[in-house]
Formats: sequence, C-alpha cells, structure tokens
Amino acid sequence: MSNLFHEILFKPLFNALIFFYQYASFYDLGIAIILLTIVIRLILFPLFYKGAKDQALLQKLAPKIREIQEKHKQDKEKQGRAMLDLYKEHKVNPFSGFLLLLIQLPILFALYKVFLNGFSMEALNNLYSFIPAPEHFNHLFLGIIDLSKRNLIIVLAAAIVQYLLGKLSMAKTNKSVKNLSSAERMTQQMSRQMVYLGPILTILFLYFFNLPSAIGIYWFTTSCFSVVQQIMINKKINK
Repeated sequence: MSNLFHEILFKPLFNALIFFYQYASFYDLGIAIILLTIVIRLILFPLFYKGAKDQALLQKLAPKIREIQEKHKQDKEKQGRAMLDLYKEHKVNPFSGFLLLLIQLPILFALYKVFLNGFSMEALNNLYSFIPAPEHFNHLFLGIIDLSKRNLIIVLAAAIVQYLLGKLSMAKTNKSVKNLSSAERMTQQMSRQMVYLGPILTILFLYFFNLPSAIGIYWFTTSCFSVVQQIMINKKINK
C-alpha cells in the first residue's frame, strides 16, 4: 500500500514541483508551490465545486430538513424517504463533503511528505528520467521568507483567508433574529463558531506544530482558491 501511495501520489507531485521550480518559477520554491497548488485545484475543481455547492445548499435547505424531521419524527421510514426526495429534488449529495475530505487527505499527506522531505539526494532519486535534478535549491520565497522554517506572516495570511472563507460559507437568512426558531438560532450559532474554527486550526497546525512555511504557502493558496470558488457558488445559488 505504501508503494502504491509513493508511486501514484508522492512521485508525481514531487516531480511536478521540481518541474515548476526549474522551468516556471525563476527558481523560487514559493512560486513553484503556488503553481503546483493551482494545478491540483484545477484538476480537482469539479469535485471541490460539487462538494462545496452541496454543503451550501444543505445550509439553505436546513429549515426544510428540520420541518421534515418534525413532521415525521414518529416514523423514521417516512422521514428518510422525504429527506431523499428533498435531496433528489435539489440534486444534493449530503455525503459529498465527507467524500471530498477522503479524497483530499491522501493528497495533503503526499504534499506534506514532499515539503518535509526537502530536496536531499535521497529525495532526488524519485525524479523521473526526463526531469533533470536542479543544480542548487533556493528555499527563499521572493528572496525574503525561508520556506524550510515556520513564518508568522504566512500563518496569519492563511488564517485570514480561512476566516473569509468561513464568512462566505455561512448560511444567511432573511429572517430577523427574533423570528428565528430555536433550532435555526442554534444553526446560526454553530455557523458563527465554524467561522472562527478554521483560522484557529490553521494557526494551531501551521505555527504551534512548527510546520515549514512551504506548507503554509500551499494552505494559503488552496484557501484563496476556495474563496473564489465559494463566491461563484454563492452567486449561482442566490440566482
């Protein structure tokens, strides 16, 4: 299984990073990571878009879901059928977020391994025959930030983008707070908490776990991509 992971994920990502580093980033590792992240997100865009869209729709459908749960609380079978009909009507997969997480985890782990392994002679043995090994490595991003060490600026930038993503993903309602039911108030409160959870986890993992800022660059870039994607989804759903 480890050999399969190495051949299917680690080696292609490592070779792509080296390719971008040598031919598209002016030997700037940070730019190479940004380019690699953009390519990954473009390849996986249909999956990411579908998952984020379904989650946004589920938040919009929350009142109807609670109505069905209340109406058929004594009959779980009818409740299940009514829920399935609702999902089918709006073309929503309630498990898409979970499936998306399963898809992302191996990729995140492979990138984590790529960035942490660095560019030692042992790591360069994973290059394909048509990808030449660089003569030297520049670990500085824009000539300023050492990507082999953690960096507070990168961490804070990634946390801010995560906060913005949380705000964009939060369910909105036309009702005033007074007119919300207790269940709807609870949903709103949980949404607000999730807005702050993303930035907190970002700071926790990137800074307090002392991760190299190369991973922070990846996290920042993929979060920016998610923000643009969420704006597109919100506009489509509002229409």
